[in-house]
Amino acid sequence: MNTLNSLFAAFLIVTASWTATSSAQSSAPIIVQPANALAATTTPSRTTATVADAQSISAAIQTLEKIKAANDEVLAKQKAALEKLDELKEAADQLQIFAKRG
Repeated sequence: MNTLNSLFAAFLIVTASWTATSSAQSSAPIIVQPANALAATTTPSRTTATVADAQSISAAIQTLEKIKAANDEVLAKQKAALEKLDELKEAADQLQIFAKRG
């Protein structure tokens, strides 16, 4: 009976180690691109990239100017609303003062 238990334990250990090693390995190969291939492809198109960068920068600047103009409009509206609220608060304070006197 003792040998049966030791054989069963050995079988479990072998099965567990086989399962662990088989799942740890991936079946998909890893492909690494050579470092000099990237440099060879980017060298001829350097002028095209700078023109595209300049155009994207000018487009970004125009977009930011539009956003700034819209923000300035919102800030002007908020300033006007705050001034009106200040006037209303002053009027309410004066009403409270007159209500206490009367």
